[in-house]
Amino acid sequence: MTDKNDPAKIMKQEVGKAAADYVKSDSIVGLGTGSTTAYAIQYLGDSLNNGELNNIHGIPTSFQAEVLAKQYGIPLTTLDAVDYINVALDGADEVDPQRILIKGGGAAHTREKVVDSLAELFIVVVDSGKLVEKLGSNFLLPVEVIPMAVNPVMSALEKLGGKPELRMGVKKAGPVVTDQGNLVIDVKFDNIGDPASLETKINNLPGVLENGLFVGVADLVLVGELQYGQPKVRQM
Repeated sequence: MTDKNDPAKIMKQEVGKAAADYVKSDSIVGLGTGSTTAYAIQYLGDSLNNGELNNIHGIPTSFQAEVLAKQYGIPLTTLDAVDYINVALDGADEVDPQRILIKGGGAAHTREKVVDSLAELFIVVVDSGKLVEKLGSNFLLPVEVIPMAVNPVMSALEKLGGKPELRMGVKKAGPVVTDQGNLVIDVKFDNIGDPASLETKINNLPGVLENGLFVGVADLVLVGELQYGQPKVRQM
């Protein structure tokens, strides 16, 4: 499972495992999206298969998470079938000192926000490169929008001080399409001084489904980092 020649990969595996260790038997688990969370899903599946965990059901936040859960033998359920989530495991693209997040690099932030917000305990798994002093330093803010509203929403985002651009596909002609069949506008803000206010303002724009600011959602942030070439996991 581990590659001793790739410390960064081992670090992601270690922080994914540390997050999976918070999951107890007889629980509903939100399964996030991204490379680090994928290791958490893998470790959950291993723990189920070797009997360390029993009666775990996952709620995936994306098609990627659903595929991985099935691959590793984690039974799935839906929010129609359960009315609570014990713990959610998910990554982030940026984390500031107040544990406010920017998510949506994988265009799954709408489902992620639904699942992560419902969880009694939401654990964020990141590598130290995702830690920033100010949100928007390295990552654009994703906004999911219904297709017919792209142009008016882009104009409104400019009035809020952003520089919007439609996210285009890689190895696919045309724009990225979310699991909900919508499009994603990535917005550069030079200064996100009040994330809570900006989150609300963007979500109030007609045609916007959800944006990637996660304010007051994260309960615990696990950070993987390399110290003297060795992978370490710490709580933020």
